[in-house]
Amino acid sequence: MELTWEELEEKCKNCHACPLGDTRTNLVFGCGDRNAKLMFVGEAPGENEDLSGIPFVGRAGKLFDKFLEAVDIPRESVYIANMLKCRPPKNRDPKPEEEDLCIEYLRQQVKLIKPALIVCLGRISAQRLIRPDFKITKEHGVWFTKGSYKMCAVYHPSLLLRDPRKKEDMLIDMQAVKAELDKLS
Repeated sequence: MELTWEELEEKCKNCHACPLGDTRTNLVFGCGDRNAKLMFVGEAPGENEDLSGIPFVGRAGKLFDKFLEAVDIPRESVYIANMLKCRPPKNRDPKPEEEDLCIEYLRQQVKLIKPALIVCLGRISAQRLIRPDFKITKEHGVWFTKGSYKMCAVYHPSLLLRDPRKKEDMLIDMQAVKAELDKLS
């Protein structure tokens, strides 16, 4: 059954299927254009996101915004979400069972948005959405077709904060994302 945006967000707000629902400050549902052709999917909210309720607003989010600006993709023209809607303690990686419990919310968001392009931000979302053995260092920027969606993965912005040498690869990948987006117009 397809839910409305309001029903889906309410269902997420009331979710306590895993312990993360009990420890969150705010639900981090997603943000942006609900009719976007391009959707970005990260792994889970961090501390700043948990405090604000908005995905990608911390240091990594600010860096991500710079890459969007560099390739002339307005943040408000895309939709940004995470696989998990609640912050794991100490920003640890999501557990597979947490992903299993939360993935249906993301699937519902995708059904509502109907993006043409989905870009995974980092290895964890790529391994869940593209392929379990996805290798981010070898396959970043490579496009895959899954159903009616074209998908790729780029480095997670938080990795770029730890390893700035990968920023050039990220820029090339984001330019390729912009080129795919431009083909849709």
